[in-house]
Amino acid sequence: MVPRYSRPEMTAIWTPEARFRIWFEIEAHATEALAELGVVPKEAADALWTWWATNPTIDVAAIDAIEAVTKHDVIAFLTWVAEQVGDQARFMHQGMTSSDVLDTCLAVQLARASDILIADMDALLAVIRRRAEEHKLTPTIGRSHGIHAEPVTFGLKLAQAFAEFDRCRARLVAAKAEIATCAISGAVGTFANIDPRVEEHVAAKLGLAVEPVSTQVIPRDRHAMFFATLGVIASSIERLATEVRHLQRTEVLEAEEYFSPGQKGSSAMPHKRNPVLTENLTGLARMVRGYVTPALENVALWHERDISHSSVERYIAPDATITLDFALARLTGVIDKLLVYPERMQRNMDRMGGLIHSQRVLLALTQAGVSREDSYRLVQRNAMKVWESDGALSLNELLKNDPEVTAALSPEAIDAEFDLGYHHKHVDTIFARVFG
Repeated sequence: MVPRYSRPEMTAIWTPEARFRIWFEIEAHATEALAELGVVPKEAADALWTWWATNPTIDVAAIDAIEAVTKHDVIAFLTWVAEQVGDQARFMHQGMTSSDVLDTCLAVQLARASDILIADMDALLAVIRRRAEEHKLTPTIGRSHGIHAEPVTFGLKLAQAFAEFDRCRARLVAAKAEIATCAISGAVGTFANIDPRVEEHVAAKLGLAVEPVSTQVIPRDRHAMFFATLGVIASSIERLATEVRHLQRTEVLEAEEYFSPGQKGSSAMPHKRNPVLTENLTGLARMVRGYVTPALENVALWHERDISHSSVERYIAPDATITLDFALARLTGVIDKLLVYPERMQRNMDRMGGLIHSQRVLLALTQAGVSREDSYRLVQRNAMKVWESDGALSLNELLKNDPEVTAALSPEAIDAEFDLGYHHKHVDTIFARVFG
C-alpha cells in the first residue's frame, strides 16, 4: 500500500487493529453459538462480550510481541485476549482452526471493501451520465485505428463508458456475493469438533453466506474471481483514461484534464499541460491487473490446504482494493472537471475535406444503380486526392467534377450525403438503451 494512492476509508479496513477486531467478533460469535448448544458455559460468551463492551483498545504491539515468540498470529491473538478476559477465555476457539478465523475475516474485509468500491462506481456512473447528457449532441469524429472514421457525438463516447462501468458494477456486486462466505468447519472442513450450526450463527451475525463445502480453507476460486473482477474494472478505467489522453494530444485537443491555478506541467517547459492524472490511472490499472495472476495461482492448493496462498493475499487484498478505490475516485474527478472543446472537435472533423462522408456517397451510388465495386473505386480515387492534399481539396467538389459520379448522382444528391446531422439520428435510441 502506497499512501500517495490511498484513501482513508478503504485503508482503515486493512489495518492490524481492524483485522484483530474482526477476529474477536468471529471468536465471540462462535463462543456464543457454542454456549447456546451447551458445549461451553454461557459465562464464557458473556465474559467475552462484557470485555468487548468496554470498547478496548487493541494492543497491536503486544500481540506482535507474542507472535515473535509463538511464530503464529492467531495463537498470539488468542493469548493476548486471554490475558485481558481471564479464565473464561479458555473456551474460545473450541473445535476451530486458524483458517476459520483468517478466511472468515478476509471475507468480511473483502465484502466491506466491495461496498466502498460499489459506492465509488455509483459516483463515477453519476458523473459520466451527467457529462454524457451535457454532450449528447456535441458532434465529434469517431476514429478507428486512430484515423478519422465517421462522426459520432461526445455524449455517445461517454454513454459507451457508462454502459461499460455499469456492467463492471454488476460484476462487482456478483463478486462480492461470491466472496462473502464464512467457514467455521474445523481442521479439514468436516465439522468433526464443531457443530455446523456455529458456522451458520457466525455467518448470520457477520452478514456472510455459509460456505457449502470447505477444506481447511474457503476454496480460492472465489478469490480468483473477485480479483479478476477488480482487474476487469481496472482495464475499463484504463480504457477511458486512454481516450482522454489521446484527446488531449496537442494535434487533437478535443478535451483535456482540468488544469488548476498554480499547477505546473513541466519543470523545464512552462507551456506544458500534461494528462498526468489519466497517465497515472493507466499505471494504477496495470498494478491492479498485476494482482490477478497470483490470485489465479492460489486456486491450486495442496490437498485440504497449504500455506502458499497466505503471503500472496496479505499483499494483494489490501493493495488491489486500496488502489482500485483510489483509481475510481481519481477517474470520477477527471470526468467531472474534464474540459471539452466542441469548436476544436468541429474543426478536426472539417480538417480532411469531407472524407468522413465517404461511406454515404458509396451507398448512394449503389442505390443509384452503380455496382459496389465501381462505387468504391469512384469514391476512393477522389478520396485519395483529398487525403494526399492533407484536406486542402474537397471531396464534395471532386465528386461533382467526376463525370462517372455525376452520371449517377446530381450535385444536389451529392450535397445531401454531406449532412452531419444524418449521423446523429439514432442518438436518442442509443441513450434510451443505455440510460433507460
